[in-house]
Amino acid sequence: QVQLVESGGGLVQAGGSLRLSCAASGLTSDFYSIGWFRQAPGKEREGVACISASMHTTYYSENIKGRFTASRDNGKDTAYLQMNSLNPEDTAVYSCALCDYKAPGFGGAYWGRGTQVTVSS
Repeated sequence: QVQLVESGGGLVQAGGSLRLSCAASGLTSDFYSIGWFRQAPGKEREGVACISASMHTTYYSENIKGRFTASRDNGKDTAYLQMNSLNPEDTAVYSCALCDYKAPGFGGAYWGRGTQVTVSS
């Protein structure tokens, strides 16, 4: 069965950086799109980034573009989210999931449990 496990969250001051990892297992091929999502308290979950299966294109939500970089290493079955210039509005539980860049909010399937990111002012 497909499992995604996130790590790397924590507490960081505004302006700081964090790198999240997402380890995937149970996938039968490397041809899948994988993405990052976040949910802040009291808000709906939003898609942050979606890396296409071909890895030729990564799609980002407008409010993090230029600050976050998503990547993947198929050899390690791991995806990453490098987050720079963090601000308190980025505080949320970050999850990875298989994504669909054509779907509203990048869709999402086979969710990980998430990792908490807290940005202090």
